[in-house]
Amino acid sequence: MELRAGADRRWRQRKHVVHAIALVAVVGLAGCGGGGSSNGSPTISIQPAQQYSLRFTTVGPVVAGKPAHLSFEIVQPDGKPLTRFKHGSGPHTGVHLIMVRRDLADIVHRHPPVKPSGRFDDTVVFPAAGPYRVVIDVYPQQSTPQPNFQLFSSLRVGGDYKPQPVPPPATQETVDGVHFAMNGEPRLRAIQAGFIDFTVTTAEGKPATFTPWYGALAHAIFFRVGSLDYFHTHVCGAGANGCTSILGGAKVTGSSTTPGKLAVGVLVPVPGTWRLFLQTQVDGKIVTAPFTLKVR
Repeated sequence: MELRAGADRRWRQRKHVVHAIALVAVVGLAGCGGGGSSNGSPTISIQPAQQYSLRFTTVGPVVAGKPAHLSFEIVQPDGKPLTRFKHGSGPHTGVHLIMVRRDLADIVHRHPPVKPSGRFDDTVVFPAAGPYRVVIDVYPQQSTPQPNFQLFSSLRVGGDYKPQPVPPPATQETVDGVHFAMNGEPRLRAIQAGFIDFTVTTAEGKPATFTPWYGALAHAIFFRVGSLDYFHTHVCGAGANGCTSILGGAKVTGSSTTPGKLAVGVLVPVPGTWRLFLQTQVDGKIVTAPFTLKVR
């Protein structure tokens, strides 16, 4: 269930609270998870579920280009805040806070620290105005009924919003001087693990050296055009733990063992046009390279 935080009469107020509901069940959906489908019949059978809720708060107006103060907590089915989350060196820990603009032109990705009370606080500078979908990808300290789940909400960022068309598929992208090139045209199918091999070079043409960020060498965040279905995989180095993403009976693990090379795992729940935000840290700078993908 998604309640909008961005209604004009509400986001101008000094403080507002948004509630969202997650239905957590044994569905065979794990890894970095996916959800939020609104495009018709589900592709995975869902059993009776428990309900988790989200209390999401912003203080003051949220305006593009200025620091915005966000806080949230996850409420368990018994009404108590969730306080115990997975921890460790890998990426499948804590909470992933991901906010994507509805036209898929901009994304914000954070892993805010948890307080003992279960509350998360963060300060974010949104790159552009407009409506954003909020994804809270939660990794509680448990292995059953499933290792993670998502909560969803919406947020309006003030300013002049001009929706941008989704670019057509392309095999190359340069961001802040870092060049990303796909090695071949990917052939992707829903609920089937696949890979896209990337060659990444610096502005000097040298193979990029990837520095771990949020527990991974690279993050691959997927949103479906229109419905904003979500999935998230990681690229890790040799010997890393907790990097495998699971959907139904399929698994995928991205890897990188050579500078400048990324094998990005793709595993999305439904066909359609998807936007991939490939994020990595090169020379101390976080770089986000967007790509448009067709999934059959």
